[in-house]
Amino acid sequence: MSTQRLGYDGIVVTAPVTIPYVRYSIHAAHWWLGRALGELVKSAGVGKTDIDGLCVSSFTLAPDTAVGLCQHIGMSPRWLDHIPMGGASGVVGMRRAARAVQSGDATMVACIAGDANHVDSFRNTVSQFSRFAQDAVYPYGAGGPNASFALLTRYYMNTYGATREDFGKLCVAQRDNALHKPDALMKKPLSLEQYLNARVIADPIHLFDCVMPCAGADAFLVMHESKAQELGLPYARILSTIERHNAFPNDPIQYRGGWVMDIDDLYGQAGVTPNDIDFMQAYDDYPVINFMQIEDLGFCKKGEAAQFVRDNTFTINGSFPFNTNGGQLSAGQAGAAGGYLGTVEAIRQLTGQARETQVSDARVGLVSGFGMINYDRGLCTAAAILARSDT
Repeated sequence: MSTQRLGYDGIVVTAPVTIPYVRYSIHAAHWWLGRALGELVKSAGVGKTDIDGLCVSSFTLAPDTAVGLCQHIGMSPRWLDHIPMGGASGVVGMRRAARAVQSGDATMVACIAGDANHVDSFRNTVSQFSRFAQDAVYPYGAGGPNASFALLTRYYMNTYGATREDFGKLCVAQRDNALHKPDALMKKPLSLEQYLNARVIADPIHLFDCVMPCAGADAFLVMHESKAQELGLPYARILSTIERHNAFPNDPIQYRGGWVMDIDDLYGQAGVTPNDIDFMQAYDDYPVINFMQIEDLGFCKKGEAAQFVRDNTFTINGSFPFNTNGGQLSAGQAGAAGGYLGTVEAIRQLTGQARETQVSDARVGLVSGFGMINYDRGLCTAAAILARSDT
């Protein structure tokens, strides 16, 4: 049911920061998060004490949480949040930080996400990911997301007729976008033939359907528009946001996400339609979830994403620019920072800072998040519509 919600007038996002991803690192998550904060301070031209709100997302920060991190990085915020929602963390962190600034609980919030990736980090993360993983999945050899997304992908293919060629076209397009992004981990072109002939990981998932875990961090600032203008910072306006958790729990397997429940609020609050969106940044740990987001966020009907993919290019200068930085499938997945990757890229696009991946005359962008996969579904969904400051 749609409800009237307060808008985000006068609240903006700015200072997009990425600490370049690396495949492995001996540094702890605290180091990556600290570097992200340092770059925020530097790029915004503010002091650390000017930032009185902090929002943190990280899988490998444990046993610390956001409050423990404060001691490590020497901060005393008056507003603090820890968002353990994986791929939905960027949008959720932004919308909660925006409300904190709007209410006066904080004047400037740093939203930071980052993770370490030691040689054994990913295995440790997936083995302890949730109680469900500990009890019902990992002990039987199905730990980690590959088996889960193989299940979702097979169901989607059987139900809606999508093919590996359809998934492959999107992966190839994202790789093409990543080749314009110097920091992307994947540096080599990817052909459809290479995609189709790659080794099987968990049928029908093959190698290039899977993200590469890595280490890195992403961050941005949330503040009043007047403050950004005072600091001389380019910024993007927040038009609308949504989040939903454990949507459609009675579906026997996930074929739709929580976006479906809130799509009218998303576009209604923003005052735009899907036709007004100039680019989309989607959470893309596997291609099937891209298809689900394209459908559930109104760009085509349920089951028609394959045809939508056939009809568009998804490249930076083509039709329907999508994951213009390559997405996680080509840029890498730095743990919870993967949930920030699209938000940071969207801010860059709308402030003219995307450089080689800049979409011409981008005015309105959509960011979508998806996180916390259990065996048969992801529990968190979120989305935001952002606009250029003069829109």
